[in-house]
Amino acid sequence: MEFNKIRELLDRYWDGASTLEEEEELRSFFSMEHPHLPADLKEAQALFGYFAAEADIPMPVFPEIETLIAPTPPPAGKTVLKTMVWHHWMKYAAILLMAVGIGYGARQFTSRHDGVLAERSIAADTYDDPKEAFAATQKALALLSRNLNKGTAQVQKLSYFNDATEKIRAN
Repeated sequence: MEFNKIRELLDRYWDGASTLEEEEELRSFFSMEHPHLPADLKEAQALFGYFAAEADIPMPVFPEIETLIAPTPPPAGKTVLKTMVWHHWMKYAAILLMAVGIGYGARQFTSRHDGVLAERSIAADTYDDPKEAFAATQKALALLSRNLNKGTAQVQKLSYFNDATEKIRAN
């Protein structure tokens, strides 16, 4: 078989557009020994050789899984419904735990939400007397002025430093 045709089949295989017959053609080609096989086809030969080797390995048999797939019929006198409910008790426990968790989360959310609303109503800054409002405003502005003056003092120190570095550079 011509190597160019194999390359075309491989391209279709890598693209996922090959048919089952084309894939069988590739398997049969790579199962035979080719002494003058190009390098790009040797990589694919190793892959198809791996597939062929893995296909020969028998699948292990797990008896536990077989009993789950084809369960034995229930003994005489026992109903299937009771067995099924008992076997699925973890599903019901999980549903119960989820419901409890969602309820707890909703309760926590509403209690926190109510607490935030209560704090906002307590912290409301409304004054009925205009003199009290004016005094509170003056107090807040005095605090702001004090903090700005602290920052200005720090900037003044920085300007002294900048003046000193400019004098040193000038000399």
